[in-house]
Amino acid sequence: MTNPVLGILTLYLNEKRTLEERPIYQRMTTAAKNLGIDVMVFTPEDVNYKLDRIHALIYNPDLKRWSRKWTSFPHIIFDRCRIQKSKRFERLKYFRAKYGNRLFLNRPMRNKWSVYRTLSQDSRFRPHLPETRLYHSSRDLTEMLHKYPLLYLKPFNGTGGRGILRIQKDNGRLLIQGRDLSRRIIRPQRVLPRALLGRLSSWSLKERNYLVQQGIQLKLDNGRVHDYRMLVQKNGNGVWEVTGCAGRVGAAGSVTSNLHGGGRAERMDDLLRQWIGNEAQVIRIKQQADALGLAVARFLEETYGALCELALDIAIDRNGHIWLLEVNPKPAREVFARIGEKETYHKAIVRPLEYAMWVYSQRSRSKGLKSRTSKRPSQTRPHHGRPRSG
Repeated sequence: MTNPVLGILTLYLNEKRTLEERPIYQRMTTAAKNLGIDVMVFTPEDVNYKLDRIHALIYNPDLKRWSRKWTSFPHIIFDRCRIQKSKRFERLKYFRAKYGNRLFLNRPMRNKWSVYRTLSQDSRFRPHLPETRLYHSSRDLTEMLHKYPLLYLKPFNGTGGRGILRIQKDNGRLLIQGRDLSRRIIRPQRVLPRALLGRLSSWSLKERNYLVQQGIQLKLDNGRVHDYRMLVQKNGNGVWEVTGCAGRVGAAGSVTSNLHGGGRAERMDDLLRQWIGNEAQVIRIKQQADALGLAVARFLEETYGALCELALDIAIDRNGHIWLLEVNPKPAREVFARIGEKETYHKAIVRPLEYAMWVYSQRSRSKGLKSRTSKRPSQTRPHHGRPRSG
């Protein structure tokens, strides 16, 4: 009996066919081999759409070498494609539309604004969502500034802290900080409120579909911002579990905590004790955060269809209240490696594979049941001819 094949669907980062997570795919392939799963990696550009064949990348753990091989479609597709502004992403849309009837571990979840609106429909989540608006005009910004002393502006399809601005009221002026679209930290600026819109005109907030979000005060005593990255995944029984949660502390002068932007990872317990201090409250916050993460995952799967894993960026204010800042359907895992939680890091890699095996087994069992049912003789009259397959 041949092994089930898991196809990891991704996108090249550039015309040189660079893969962002190649080391992760190597670890996944090695772990999958121990589970009896074969892994291939491919992009929409590697597909022959006329023949339904794939020129896939195959990693050999024994030889520690990648090679190309023409192959048929995998049994299951694990979609790891992140949003890009490129022709490659347009090709991905075509692939998803053409092969939407294939077995996917996870389905696309659209953008941050869509996810926010979806979650805000449920009363369980509304207290944990910072107020957020899609920027239509300057009125959205001015009204939010009247309500809150701190705002964040972020593109609704942005990743890695790109293009995020922080605006804070500061003694009659507004302090503007942030990162440009290349993640570079921009020089802090103080402007009068009446000069704000002119200063932001080059950012094209409406054309780039920016969100205006209530800011949560998250600066540590050293002036650096922090938050927490929670990874929620399906296990080998198809059940959502919290794999782990780690703290992230931003680089000096940064308005975000992203690791790709120079941030550092810390253990959640250590960072929470530093921020909250009360041990009993730290325990309560962690329990509440886990419960929130699982509830969010279940709810979003009900809305968007099959999901395999989610990363939740959460903030905890000085009062211990939990805020859900963002949900990422294509999470990275290196935050756990950086804080030395090797077991959690291993789980983060293996759990999608165990879930894939469970999905494959469930599908095979279902097909087998249909096949046996279709071959069963009719109770009302004899069945003649060749039995139909299920």
